[in-house]
Amino acid sequence: MECRRVTPVEQLRRLCEEQIFNKNGDINISILREHLRKEGRLTEKCCKRIIKEGTAILSEKTLLDVDSPITICGDIHGQFYDLLKLFEVGGDPAKTKYLFMGDYVDRGYFSIECVLYLWALKKTYPNGLHLLRGNHECRHLTEYFTFKQECQIKYSTDIWETCMDAFDALPLAALLNGQFLCVHGGLSPEIRTLDDIRQIDRFKEPPPFGPMCDLLWSDPFEEYGKENSTVEKFSQNQVRGCSYFYSFAAVCDFLQTNSLLSVIRAHEAQDAGYKMYRRASSTGFPSLITIFSAPNYLDVYNNKAAILKYENQVMNIRQFNASPHPYWLPNFMDVFKWSLPFVAEKATEMLVALLNVCAVETDDDSSVGSPVHNETLDEEALEAQKARREVIRNKIRAVGKMARVFSVLREESETVVRLKGLTNGKLPTGCLTKGKEGLLAAMDSTKTNEAGVEIKNFTDARKLDMENEKRPAERNSRSKNSSSST
Repeated sequence: MECRRVTPVEQLRRLCEEQIFNKNGDINISILREHLRKEGRLTEKCCKRIIKEGTAILSEKTLLDVDSPITICGDIHGQFYDLLKLFEVGGDPAKTKYLFMGDYVDRGYFSIECVLYLWALKKTYPNGLHLLRGNHECRHLTEYFTFKQECQIKYSTDIWETCMDAFDALPLAALLNGQFLCVHGGLSPEIRTLDDIRQIDRFKEPPPFGPMCDLLWSDPFEEYGKENSTVEKFSQNQVRGCSYFYSFAAVCDFLQTNSLLSVIRAHEAQDAGYKMYRRASSTGFPSLITIFSAPNYLDVYNNKAAILKYENQVMNIRQFNASPHPYWLPNFMDVFKWSLPFVAEKATEMLVALLNVCAVETDDDSSVGSPVHNETLDEEALEAQKARREVIRNKIRAVGKMARVFSVLREESETVVRLKGLTNGKLPTGCLTKGKEGLLAAMDSTKTNEAGVEIKNFTDARKLDMENEKRPAERNSRSKNSSSST
């Protein structure tokens, strides 16, 4: 992972509306872009104005109609500096039409910058930039992952709530040239025609099941295009914990029913940034295409990103690598919290030393006095003395165990940071008490050896991150909040 230095002054200086908007109410995109690039922030009033004015334009159809030439983009996931690179590779938004297929936030640490910049571009080029909803554009996931916390640290909960209202307005799919269905996740057994998509009420928190959920969450089978004839067209998606897997036959049926050439989607990280699936026999065209636009996802996947340019009935894939970006500790941890293991290790070492002194003094006390006197000590006194020694030994063992945990945290801080990044900031229970071996085992519980396991390639990273691909379980309080917001 490459990191670059930033000027702290830019973080402290918040641009106001007068510095971003001109007298006609237009946004100065270059000023906004360069300020955000330097980790600069805006006043809350300015943030809300950008998001709300961009959202007013988003109140379009649930199924957009878009035409070529156009550049199609997949997941961004808060990787703002890679988003800027995407526009360098794909072309200036002032001259190039774009369609983004969702997942602008979470996992990366610059999600609010992505939202502000994309919504500013939507306001500036309403017919030139189109935004669809991804599965992460919701209250449920942004509370579980990083976006809500990021908004609270950089701005406030009000800004997060403003974003949630904006996400509710995002269209669910787009029809390109009447030939290609563009959607974040994929198909649904409850959606047979394009009109079924048009009739969905999208202005709400996505439910955990149903056609809206499927458009955002479904995936092709792992063996897509190689299934045997006995495989069902749709099967429960255990990887996501909701929605379905869909088969080659299901996609071909949908394409034929709606006179389409292909389904273009995002939602799944790809080593090359894209994947072309089996061609439909009726058209000779790939039945399904996946585009993923977040390079070196989570700073560990080592994948390329890709965008798809469609012009004059010709598709071109353009790939690009990750760009340097400022570094944040997992879950926006501050330096003080990060340094606690170093301080705690020294404190526990002092406690162990003090308790050892107490233990020695207790042993000395038990040998004080003449042999006759010691022999005449009543049994209760001896038992009390024995119990006291055992209490001290237990304290030594407990503090020693704590010392080991803090020592592991200090010595393996880089491994801990990497593991937290892959596990939503929560270390697996008990891995610290097992030392370095426990951490390495947690990095890959199914594939450990004496030397431990490192993330060497895309496959390793994807396997370790698989648990975070699943839809988090509902919480009572969160469910109530979601219900009230819809």
